[in-house]
Amino acid sequence: MKIVAERPVLLRALAHVQSVVERRNTIPILANVLLRAKDGALDLTATDMEIAVVERVPASIARNGATTVPAATLYEIVRKLPEGASIELDHPGGDAQLALRAGRFATSINCLPVEDFPVMAEGTLPHRFQLSALSLRTMIDRTRFAISTEETRYYLNGIYLHATESDGAKVLRAVATDGHRLARVEEKLPEGAGGIQGAIVPRKTVLEVRKLADETSEPVEIGMSETKIAFSFDGGRIKLVSKLIDGTFPDYERVIPKDNDKMLRVNKKEFADAVDRVAAISSERSRPVKLSLGRNLLTLSAASPEMGQASEEMADHLSYESGPLEIGFQARYLRDITDQIAGEDTNVEFMFADGTMPTIVRQEGDASALYVLMPMRV
Repeated sequence: MKIVAERPVLLRALAHVQSVVERRNTIPILANVLLRAKDGALDLTATDMEIAVVERVPASIARNGATTVPAATLYEIVRKLPEGASIELDHPGGDAQLALRAGRFATSINCLPVEDFPVMAEGTLPHRFQLSALSLRTMIDRTRFAISTEETRYYLNGIYLHATESDGAKVLRAVATDGHRLARVEEKLPEGAGGIQGAIVPRKTVLEVRKLADETSEPVEIGMSETKIAFSFDGGRIKLVSKLIDGTFPDYERVIPKDNDKMLRVNKKEFADAVDRVAAISSERSRPVKLSLGRNLLTLSAASPEMGQASEEMADHLSYESGPLEIGFQARYLRDITDQIAGEDTNVEFMFADGTMPTIVRQEGDASALYVLMPMRV
């Protein structure tokens, strides 16, 4: 293999693929990126056996061929080369090292055999549909904060995707929960997605897809089977294939309250800023902020045995017409949810039953997203 590629395109591709590589693994080949020169382009592939990413970049091919080199090492070398450099990669085959040259710089990198590099085939994907890059980013951003990190409940370690109906309309729904909060977001059902019964997309896949979606404005092609999901970006120039989590997502509808009849409507920015101020009294992120509600009045308060107390009253830009109520929430959870609500002048609505039952949170006038938050004892 012998090719010449421009630094910006090679660096961008290496940044994508090397982030998939698992830093701590006991299989040396999984630390490597597969470089394959053919058909006037260079394909870069990385996998951790759960996710595989393939990216094609333009290159001047002097000799077809393939090899594998440590992904992190190659990325760091290319990253530190001068802007605008042309990079030559030369591998004569066999057990030889990969020679890299750029201007007056030259290095040789140890390789591992291409034959040892694992292949992760996407297989047959019966469900195929498109999502706009914006819709994909929105669904991820509004749910990923609620993904569980508790490994024993592995079936919560991702975003649950499925086709369903909402108020008579067919939708594609994304749900995430960690048992303390739940996020549910909907998009109009794309053509071809109607057969999706349910798929749990792993957290790492979600994060990698979100990064790739941030760099494109073109629709993203998505294919799914019972065990895998594949994303294709920029007309197939970048492909990501991932295994799905083999587990059963809980019946989340059961934890969404149906009879919460006490509504607080408050300006999102003013509320979030007030939460930040009163929560600053405690260095413990898990300590609750108490919401004390009266007619058109909200008092937020927090206390710390080590630091003291803090409180703030809010009477402007809010409405609450029900009886007195006291309820506590973890400050970080409140901020995580309000961060998903767009616009500083937007109102956020809290629907309460009492001080011990789950609370519904949503953006005023936006039925596409709903959040559920479990209270804390205060």
